[in-house]
Amino acid sequence: MSESPDPGAAETPTAKRILIGPPLSSEQADEHLLRKRMALPIFASDALSSVAYAPQELVMILLVGGLAMLSVSPWVAGAVVVVLVVVVLSYRQLIKAYPSGGGDYEVARVNLGEIPGVVVASALLVDYVLTVAVSVASGIDNVISALPELNPWRVELAVGCVVLIILVNLRGVREASVAFAIPTYLFIGSVAVMIVVGLVRGMLGDPPVASSAAYSVPAEELSQAALVLLVLRAFSSGCSALTGVEAVSNGVPAFRRPKVRNAQATLTAMGGIAILLFSGLTLLALLSGVHYAENPCDLVGFDCRGAVQPSLMAQVAAATFGAGSAPFFVVQAATACVLLLAANTAFNGFPLLGSVLAHDGYAPKALSTRGDRLVYSNGMIVLGAIATVVLVVYQAKLTNLIQLYIIGVFVSFSLGQVGMIRHWLRELRRLRGLSPVTRANPPARRDVLEARKGFVINAVGAALTVLVLAVVTVTKFTHGAWLVFLAIPVLSLLMIGVHRYYRDVEHEIRADDATHFGAAGDVALILVNRLQKPVIKAVDYALAAHHDTTIAVHVSVAKDDTAALEEAWKEHGMPVPLVIIDSPYRTYSGPVAAFIARYRAAHGPSIVTVYLPQYIVGHWWENLLHNRRARRLAHQLMLVHGVSISLVPWLLDSSELVYGRRSRPYPGQQRAGEPVDAGLAQRMAEKSSLER
Repeated sequence: MSESPDPGAAETPTAKRILIGPPLSSEQADEHLLRKRMALPIFASDALSSVAYAPQELVMILLVGGLAMLSVSPWVAGAVVVVLVVVVLSYRQLIKAYPSGGGDYEVARVNLGEIPGVVVASALLVDYVLTVAVSVASGIDNVISALPELNPWRVELAVGCVVLIILVNLRGVREASVAFAIPTYLFIGSVAVMIVVGLVRGMLGDPPVASSAAYSVPAEELSQAALVLLVLRAFSSGCSALTGVEAVSNGVPAFRRPKVRNAQATLTAMGGIAILLFSGLTLLALLSGVHYAENPCDLVGFDCRGAVQPSLMAQVAAATFGAGSAPFFVVQAATACVLLLAANTAFNGFPLLGSVLAHDGYAPKALSTRGDRLVYSNGMIVLGAIATVVLVVYQAKLTNLIQLYIIGVFVSFSLGQVGMIRHWLRELRRLRGLSPVTRANPPARRDVLEARKGFVINAVGAALTVLVLAVVTVTKFTHGAWLVFLAIPVLSLLMIGVHRYYRDVEHEIRADDATHFGAAGDVALILVNRLQKPVIKAVDYALAAHHDTTIAVHVSVAKDDTAALEEAWKEHGMPVPLVIIDSPYRTYSGPVAAFIARYRAAHGPSIVTVYLPQYIVGHWWENLLHNRRARRLAHQLMLVHGVSISLVPWLLDSSELVYGRRSRPYPGQQRAGEPVDAGLAQRMAEKSSLER
């Protein structure tokens, strides 16, 4: 179905329509759900792209212990693959049990309680922010590896990429999936070809040789305990390949039906591709002799002052295809694109999780509102703003940002898996409570087998993720991860505070039978400064409402202006009485509130409606030229008990820009009495009828 025009589209500013497209109606929501092949680039780009930097971080950490430590890397990579397999299997169970989109947050809140649920939500939100920062920083690293002259513009390029990703995602899920599908599949294909070519060359006796293979690294004197910690730290950095696995469980509502089956298939495909690419790239890096150091000056023979250290991906591609060759630039371009677009996983997960939290009362309600393109645009903007601040603070340096990464995701992994264990235990107790006849039925037996299988999978998953969390905490805490452990409880406390606030407000405004309807009087007050068309329109509105009493009120701050108003009021024969209130201190709301109190004292309790004329303008700078007294008075008088405010709009000519820019008339068109713009003429007629 094509995007049909909507009357609300006229209210969307032209610049906004150009950047993100025309508004979509709610009826079009189903059309923008994702097929599996389009969901993979959206939700799996983070997990797939992590293979570009996870092997690099693994090699970099092991190289601290000298070249001999690289012999341990296959075992470390194997351990990472085992954890990845278990986590993917565990999340298949989670998607089936909790398909509403809450993911680990919903599992923890339902099975473990409010506080674990909020902790998981906070950890995921922090991880999504860091996903954007790390992905963009890694993408910029690969761009600079191919074009070193861009290094001075690292931060500016990173911020620009974040802005671009925000704009693409604001256009809607379907358009974002189309935009991101080509780079993602190009990355998968090009890296797979590179791995196959490199391994085949190795088997044929012509292994690729990396540019850094000739550089040696001075080994540090490390004790046995330090070597163990070094291996554990390399393992924790390699586990960054697991990031993004949870995004599919948070995005189940975005899939086409059958949602659960499609989400599980996408998760399985993502896990399989990530395992193959991660294993192949690690093996190819060892085969080609890549040496990547945290401090480039530690590489003996490398000119760390005059050159930028190429990324592991760039070195492997250059060794396999040749530096400067077309396949080399294809791999680099695809890697840079997919790393930048890996942030897109967060731009889908963060807003969806934010909407769930807002629905549950743990986040501002604005996060649950869909924008013009049927996406949670407020959540995307918040995520982009915070990630930009992080990139600027850390100067878009991947080595610094990676130390903060994966803490949050493994906190959510661990609590989510423990919550799933509670879920399966409760399910098994329910099944044991069935009658013997019911338990003997084939469906019941299948349910028992499913529950037992799910329990075993999630128990193994919980054990491994808790172990990895402990390793990550020990190895990364002093390298900057303490900031994440500080941010998670702070954010959790804020979310609990928001929930308590919404709970108290809901209790305060809940309807009850103590409310009494009806009032003794109905009074309209029209605030008048000078007798002008906006005031006449307000008088007309008040009279049309048929209040018991209608009074025009002028707050006198200058005697000459007051005298001129009284004379004009009589001259034009205004149909309502004019009351003058003196204000020796030149304030407005106080004298009006005092007048209302005196009126009620004399005539009994009354409902008071205050009519305030207000200009509607078309240029932002016009707001600076008008004192906006009406809005200030409205805000102050709303605090007076029993007072309601009615703002009466007066559209200045410039407000036409709100509806559409006027056409430029050709010479003689106006003199001939021809309409300049049929649409404009219709809107002006509507405006005139409203003013009348």
